[in-house]
Amino acid sequence: MSVRNGFVLLAAVSMLLFLAACGSSNNIATPVAPPSGNFSNSNLNGTYVFSVSGTDSTGDPYTLAGTITANGSSTGVITGGTLDINGTNANEFTSGPIADASINNNGSYSVTVDGRGQFTVGTNVSGLPNLTFDFVLSSSSHGLITEFDSFGTGSGTIDAQTANVTPSGSYAFSLSGASDGLALWGTVGNFTLSGTSATGLEDFNEGGLLSFTAQTLTGTVAVSSTAPSTSLIFPSVGTLTFDVFPIDGTHLKFIEMDTTAAMSGDAFTEMTSMPAGDLAFTLSGAESAADFAAGGFMVTDSTGDITSASSEDVNSGGIPASTPSFTGSYAASPTGSGRFALTNFSQFSGGSSYAAYPSSGGVLLLETDSTGITIGAAYGPASASATFATGEGYGLNLSGFNIADDSEVDDIAEFTANSGNTITGIIDENSSFNGPVLGIPLSAGTYTAPSGGRGTITATAGSSTTGTLNGGFALTFYTVDGTTFPFIETDSGQVSTGVFVMQTPSGSSAAIAKAQQVFVPHSFPRSGAKKKQK
Repeated sequence: MSVRNGFVLLAAVSMLLFLAACGSSNNIATPVAPPSGNFSNSNLNGTYVFSVSGTDSTGDPYTLAGTITANGSSTGVITGGTLDINGTNANEFTSGPIADASINNNGSYSVTVDGRGQFTVGTNVSGLPNLTFDFVLSSSSHGLITEFDSFGTGSGTIDAQTANVTPSGSYAFSLSGASDGLALWGTVGNFTLSGTSATGLEDFNEGGLLSFTAQTLTGTVAVSSTAPSTSLIFPSVGTLTFDVFPIDGTHLKFIEMDTTAAMSGDAFTEMTSMPAGDLAFTLSGAESAADFAAGGFMVTDSTGDITSASSEDVNSGGIPASTPSFTGSYAASPTGSGRFALTNFSQFSGGSSYAAYPSSGGVLLLETDSTGITIGAAYGPASASATFATGEGYGLNLSGFNIADDSEVDDIAEFTANSGNTITGIIDENSSFNGPVLGIPLSAGTYTAPSGGRGTITATAGSSTTGTLNGGFALTFYTVDGTTFPFIETDSGQVSTGVFVMQTPSGSSAAIAKAQQVFVPHSFPRSGAKKKQK
């Protein structure tokens, strides 16, 4: 049975899945199995937690979370589930968030040989349309996901759920979204569970204008297999209510379930010290009123320095740039709290100060000044031998904004790294401008092998008749462990971040299974960017 808990804990049971395979007509590429092996329906077997955040059809921020239970058979049957949805559009959520929506049983699904697929969710909620999701699996336990219908567009993850998990101990968390007034909200922090109570610290950024740091966090906890409601008290904004879906004892999915805001995110087992070494990082949000993404390597030592070996790539409003070196410092603040303050930056593009909470999913980062709002994570220390491997298949998710069309964009792709530094694959895209576009071939794709942990990928996506909004992408990626590669988009058409993960259908490798334990931050929603029609 799926476990579901309140504030600090809530997991649903299952959901309806329908997965469409790609054909070979109408310029839609035929899926090809990754070199490491074929995917099939058997790779989606058991109960999975999923979550997506983005913008709905009106351009307002919203988020959803739930679970599905797949039977892994050749006929692909979904046996039930529940779904939570919250958004800032009062006309759509007239009675507040939609909680515990039952998913219709006996849905079907299929998984293509390249690990991509779709599922469609039907619920018992009157007036709520069926919701379709597009995903790519990296293994039987982990995948990347986008919403793929006209109701909304957003990105997230799908992860196999361990049965009968009751969260305990200390966690670090990262949540992002928007308030009912359409201000971007981001928060990071930690909490320790003791009986039915939770205590910890949190940092909060409201729209890049107000920042609240190292605030005392308190809350109550309920654990249930149905759908309890529990609360956390954020000193800066008041009491917020969350449902939490445990993936396992080290990784929890959060969704806010009140009318104050629509936020979602993750919590991971807390780590009490800042890792020393090469930390690959990505950040996204807004700086100086421009869409902003940054990535690179933050190199830390054991004495509180961010050293001059650190480097950064930036895309600010469609203007890419690189900084070969930056410096800064970090310190426990308060001492022994699990919270670290990152300050004293020089030659760094982004915020002037960040809160950092180390966790098993990465060091969770939030800007804490009043000049912008960015959120992300740093991973590592990166392995010196980690690389991008020729002859492997990779699943990719990209989320951000198309500049020309002022539109949120969410992509799912699968590609193979070929000899000769070329890539081939397929990309699916949803956007608030163009709507869903399925099965676009990636052509003219090339990559540069990582040097100093940094590599690039470029590809064309589409033709004169159909394609993605940007017609392709240029990405700069960063090696973490040889299986997980966070990236930022470094062309002039879009500002986005994402991750790609090496595919292993069997999921037997401990390194591949680790992908399930890596935080995948979402871009902030484009508040108020109303849907356009061509």
